[in-house]
Amino acid sequence: MSFAVQRFQHHVELIDDFSRRICRRLEEAVHERGEAFLVVSGGSTPLLLFKRLAQQVLPWPKITILLADERWVPATDAASNEKMVREQLLQGQAAAANFVSLLTDDDDAFAGEAAVQQRLADLPTFDVVILGMGEDGHTASLFPDSPQLAIGMTTTLPALAVTTPSQPQQRLSLSKQRLLDSRQIYFHLVGANKAATLERAQQQNLPVNDFLQQQQTPVTVMLAEQ
Repeated sequence: MSFAVQRFQHHVELIDDFSRRICRRLEEAVHERGEAFLVVSGGSTPLLLFKRLAQQVLPWPKITILLADERWVPATDAASNEKMVREQLLQGQAAAANFVSLLTDDDDAFAGEAAVQQRLADLPTFDVVILGMGEDGHTASLFPDSPQLAIGMTTTLPALAVTTPSQPQQRLSLSKQRLLDSRQIYFHLVGANKAATLERAQQQNLPVNDFLQQQQTPVTVMLAEQ
């Protein structure tokens, strides 16, 4: 199973196409199984997508949203992915969606790890997973320089606490296997640097390549030039 790449000249064109794909899959999931599960990522890239999705008329009360990873900071912190999702995605029509947090009240991500794992344990196969990619080839919080990378790539547990020298905060990340337990994975990438990283990731076997070169789950890269 090889990954597909959908290329767009402008990000707005990508958002038009991408939002339709996501909505169609969520509607099909609710129709077929009575519920849908959507995994999203943080960062600046998905902001336009979140705003677009929030406007869509979908069966939001039957849709559950969670993050692929989170910085271990309060949900009110400017660096919090949860804060961004609540402010940008869980608005308008989408305010009726369910949200599963990756945070606990623990001061330390490693102390909160077991509680998050238990929270995620009974979730079914995800319908749509939307991932980003850093220029170091990481996705979710599976960083190439993380001491926990090997665990994140091999564990059957749904999530793990993560540290990495390149980032100031501890993080909580879904594991590779939990992310692959999905009906469809998308990578949402914008810009020439991300296009170059995509090529380099395959040559240097960076973490994101473990998702691109696997036989379990269909992967589509949504790539805009600008």
